[in-house]
Amino acid sequence: MNTDEIASLVREKLRHALASDRLPPSDAPVNYAAAPHSDLAQVLEHSLLNPDMTEKRILEGCAEAVRYGFANVCVTPALASLAAGRLSGSSVLVSSPVGFPHGAASLVSKCAEIRYCIQCGAKELDLSLNIVAAKSGRWDEVYRDLCEMLNIAGNRAVCKAIYEQGLYTDDEKKRVLETIERSRAPYLKISNALTGKKAESGDVRFVRSQIGSRIGIKIDGGIKTAQTVMELQAAGAQRFGCSASVAIVTGR
Repeated sequence: MNTDEIASLVREKLRHALASDRLPPSDAPVNYAAAPHSDLAQVLEHSLLNPDMTEKRILEGCAEAVRYGFANVCVTPALASLAAGRLSGSSVLVSSPVGFPHGAASLVSKCAEIRYCIQCGAKELDLSLNIVAAKSGRWDEVYRDLCEMLNIAGNRAVCKAIYEQGLYTDDEKKRVLETIERSRAPYLKISNALTGKKAESGDVRFVRSQIGSRIGIKIDGGIKTAQTVMELQAAGAQRFGCSASVAIVTGR
């Protein structure tokens, strides 16, 4: 099956799913009384990346994203078309991670994944760096890989280069951040996917001290409350990946 056939199959599944009266409406009104932190919704990326994710949960999550006004929903490439169809006509975008989480995929496969995600409707992409090359000290290769991915995406999607901070030594952290800054990526994602470390203000401040103010910062990892989001904002981050997005805006 080629990518066009796969995308067509996913779209057909979407049409059947949307015909089900069990799905929540995507245009349900926001109950602002129940969302005391609704002002934060526009900076939250609604994460739907669990490995046991279902199509039904994706559609429910998309409805939640529209209801509360989240910046995007984060879904795996295989579910990007499903999410894009559900979010059509709304202001909520689709974001997909590429080569995530291990960063061990070949450049060829990551570039194919970028093309596929964009074809399916993704407007934001989180790009995994070549972690093996970084850990092996092959910094030119890390830089070339990232630049090629950014070139493939072009202006069709906003890209965030993933800085999987828990995997690197102090020296490697600085080299990774220097590489991302040199690539002119518009965003950097401070990721804790492989370590389980919680997002902390100190992480954001450290990254800001290394890359300056040009690059936007997304951070994720156990963000559960509005207070944490505001602390991370004060430290210099602009976007926040959360699976607890609804709880954050509603305070529940």
